[in-house]
Amino acid sequence: MTFRLSKDAVNRVAIAAALLLLSAAAFAGEGIEGFTAAELGRIASHGPWPLPWTPDPGNRVSGNAAAIRLGHELFFDKRLSANGQVACASCHDPAKGFQDGRATGRGLATGTRNTPGLLNVRDQRWFGWDGGHDSLWSASLRPILDPREMGGSAVRAAHLLRNKVELACHYAQAFGKPPDARDPELLVNVAKSIAAWQETLASPASPFDLFRDALERQDAQATAAYPATARRGLRLFLGRGQCATCHAGPLFSNGEFGDTGIRFFIQPHGVDPGRQGGIKRLLASPYNLLGAFNDDAMRDNATTTRFLRPEHRNFGEFKVPSLRNLTLTAPYMHNGSLATLRDVVRHYSELDEDRLHADGERILKPLKLSEEEISDLVAFLESLSPPTPLPAPVAPTAVKACRR
Repeated sequence: MTFRLSKDAVNRVAIAAALLLLSAAAFAGEGIEGFTAAELGRIASHGPWPLPWTPDPGNRVSGNAAAIRLGHELFFDKRLSANGQVACASCHDPAKGFQDGRATGRGLATGTRNTPGLLNVRDQRWFGWDGGHDSLWSASLRPILDPREMGGSAVRAAHLLRNKVELACHYAQAFGKPPDARDPELLVNVAKSIAAWQETLASPASPFDLFRDALERQDAQATAAYPATARRGLRLFLGRGQCATCHAGPLFSNGEFGDTGIRFFIQPHGVDPGRQGGIKRLLASPYNLLGAFNDDAMRDNATTTRFLRPEHRNFGEFKVPSLRNLTLTAPYMHNGSLATLRDVVRHYSELDEDRLHADGERILKPLKLSEEEISDLVAFLESLSPPTPLPAPVAPTAVKACRR
C-alpha cells in the first residue's frame, strides 16, 4: 500500500524542511545572528565553563577535605599575622571578588601593584602580576612571611594551631602529624592548606557562558536573551580588537605576560621591572617547584620553571589577567591606574605605541574605536561576570569530627 500526500501537506513538509536546513546552516556554516562559522568556533573556544577540577600534583593536600577546612579557617584568621590585625581576607575580600578595591595594595612592590582577585585562581599557571610564583601554595606563603603584609612566623603559626583544638585536629588529619614550630614544613603546610581552600573558589556561569552554550546546542530562543550590545562587543573582541589573541580560552587569558603600554616608572617607587624581576625572584626562591617542598616527586610540574631565564624583553611585562568577574575587581591594570572598564577600553582605543617595548611582541595597535564601539565592548566585558552577587564562601563539612 502507498500513501500520497496532498499538495498542501507536501508544501508544509517542504517549508518545514527548508526551515530546518536554514537553521542548521545558520549555526553550522552561515552563522547565526550575524556570527560567521569562524566566529562561532572562536566563541566556542571560550568554554565550556566551569573548567573541570584537577588536583595540584605539587600539593599533596590538594582536594583534601581536612586541609580545605583548615585553609578556610586560616584565610580569615588575623592571629596568623605578627600584629594580630591582618588576615589573607584583609586584602582578598570575598565581597569584592577576593580583591580589596584599592588601586594598589600593601606588601610586595608596595604602592605599585594592584591586588589580584582569587576567583578561579586554581586555573592559573603563574601567580602574581610578575609571575614570581609557580604554584598557588608558594604564592600563598609569600604574604604570610612578608613583614609588609602579615609578618608571620613558624612559632606564631604553631602557637595558633596548637591552641585551637579544631585547627590542630584538622592539621593532623591533613598532614599526619601535629603542628611543630621546629618542623621546616610547618609554614609550607599552612600555605598548602590555604591553597587547597582557594582551589574551591570558582565563579559560576556568566551571561556570556549561557549564550555560548546556547549557540553550541543550537538554541536560538536562548541566545535571544544575550543583549545586542554585548553581541556587537563580542564581535569586536574576536575581530578588529584582536583581544582574544591574549585573552584566550575559557579563562579569557593565555596565562602569559605582555607589555600593555601602561607606564612602569612610578614615583617615588622607581621602576617596576615586571616579569623580568618576577623570573629572577622565582628562580631564587627555595619554594619554587624545583625545590624540596614540591610534592611531585618526579618534578614534572616544574618543566616550565626549569627553562625560565630572565630576558631584556621581559622588562615591563605583566601577566595577562583573566577577564572573568571584571565587574567585581575594579580598578584595573597591574598598577590599578584605570578606574573603570570604559577607561580600560579607551586605553586600548587610544594606545600610545611609543610606550611599547621596541624589542617586544608588537601585538597591540590603537583600536580607534567610536564611542558606540567602546560601549559595546564594555557591555561584552560586563557579560563575563555573574549577574548576581556571589554566595559567601563556606568551609567543607565532609571532615572527620574534631573534639572541641
